[in-house]
Amino acid sequence: MTKKIFKSIISVSVIVFALGLAFVMGILYRYFGDEIKEELRKEASYLAVGVEKNGTEYLESVTFDDSRITYIAEDGTVLYDSEANSDSMDNHGHREEVVEAAKQGSGEAYRISTTLSERTTYYALRLTDGTILRVSSTQYSVTALMYRLLRPLILILLLMFALSAFFASKIAKWIVKPMNELDLDHPEENQAYEEVAPLLSKIHKQNRQIKNQIDTAMQQQAEFSIITENMQEGLLVIDKYTMILSGNSSVWKLFQTKEKTGESVYSLDRSEEFRRVVENVLEGRHGETVLRSPAGHVRLIANPVIHEEETVGAVLLFVNVTEEIERESLRREFSANVSHELKTPLTSISGFAEIIQDGFVKPEDIKMFAGRIYKEAQRLIQLVQDVIKISQLDEKEIPYEWQNEDLYCLVKDVLDHLAEVAKKQDVQMDIEGDRTILRTVRPILEEALYNLCDNAIKYNKPGGNVRIVLSEDPYEIRIAVKDTGIGIPQEDQGRVFERFYRVDKSHSKEIGGTGLGLSIVKHGVTFLGGSLELESEEGKGTKITMVFPKDTKES
Repeated sequence: MTKKIFKSIISVSVIVFALGLAFVMGILYRYFGDEIKEELRKEASYLAVGVEKNGTEYLESVTFDDSRITYIAEDGTVLYDSEANSDSMDNHGHREEVVEAAKQGSGEAYRISTTLSERTTYYALRLTDGTILRVSSTQYSVTALMYRLLRPLILILLLMFALSAFFASKIAKWIVKPMNELDLDHPEENQAYEEVAPLLSKIHKQNRQIKNQIDTAMQQQAEFSIITENMQEGLLVIDKYTMILSGNSSVWKLFQTKEKTGESVYSLDRSEEFRRVVENVLEGRHGETVLRSPAGHVRLIANPVIHEEETVGAVLLFVNVTEEIERESLRREFSANVSHELKTPLTSISGFAEIIQDGFVKPEDIKMFAGRIYKEAQRLIQLVQDVIKISQLDEKEIPYEWQNEDLYCLVKDVLDHLAEVAKKQDVQMDIEGDRTILRTVRPILEEALYNLCDNAIKYNKPGGNVRIVLSEDPYEIRIAVKDTGIGIPQEDQGRVFERFYRVDKSHSKEIGGTGLGLSIVKHGVTFLGGSLELESEEGKGTKITMVFPKDTKES
């Protein structure tokens, strides 16, 4: 704006200077022309008196510096000329000023020389004897005058331009300064030019509208961020070019990567299934699939964003379904294992009963076969009871109450129940620790501890030892069951708490059991708000610790 004002002032100054100079030159030229005419009249009058008395002798005795004097006879013959030989001059009777003077007593005329750029003014006066006295003077034309004054004019023009530029710069800055100092954040508080007031009023109104829109947008953005950031599901918004426009923190956690806003969505997953879903959704079709990610199994749900019947992007929702898929896998495995475990005793019972029914058993052997049928039936009953216990723990449908229990007494009761079994296996059992109080559900904790101790006895060595260690600190209580048995191989330690999982299946069949003991322990401890720790070395023994926080919350 400053430059524009500066240029405008300079342009106006130059135009005004040029027009002013033209007007002044014109006025001066006309003024001096009139002055010349007046001087020529006076000079002609003075000379007329001398010529009428003395004729041409008077003219020859006078010196003429600026004017040219021509004395013309009544018939137009030149009798005298101050600058040329009168004999060689042509007849002047036809000259305009001479004709006019002969008729009216005086005459005026001017002629311009294009070659010399001069203007000559003539004044003719008729004398009493009819002769004509003509006086003339030469004056430069405006063009010639301008040319002669070119150098001083250029100097003046340069000076005027410099002064104009200086003052134009100052004036432009002075004019623009109030505009530059406008407070557009608070336009209503400005006291600038009156002409700017309507603009400031509009700016003030627009500022309020923009502020309201920004506040609304920020509020909506904040609400959207709160919602999306508290979602466990990953959320991505992409444009039609597959570029990520926004995403919540959950999606970056699912793919275990840094934020990739502004990058292609394919940088998250380059699998064929993912690419196919993205391509379909950007063509306007809903898509869904299950992907493998660093976090496990992720279900992708893709929906197109359509504006004016054109797909402009897509919203991708990622749901971690690892636990769901693993549960389904475990359910199928559990069903298969249960079917297998149920089939084995039922087959035995059916077989023994069929042999007795067909009369292939001697009377003295019926008792033995009945005992086998009873043993298999008891195994079947135990299996069903264990399955029911796990189902109850899974569904948290335990019909017991929470109460404070003395763990030392509880451990002692469990060891008393297993004393006969330990004696048969030649295993010693003892307790280490003081009386400790824990708020718990006694039947569940007792069942878990019984299973751990029972396993410690079964998988121990003759002459081995089982020790239950009670300890506590300000935050938690620990119940450790240590044995000196066969131990658990490193590759099996991560799966021993799975349902029906056995480390040595051949040895387990000899020992017996349903294969659900440690699974019941895990579910029971989890139900009580605790956790399990496993330490084992093959051939040296196993230590399983149940850890419970002192501020256990009732389920």
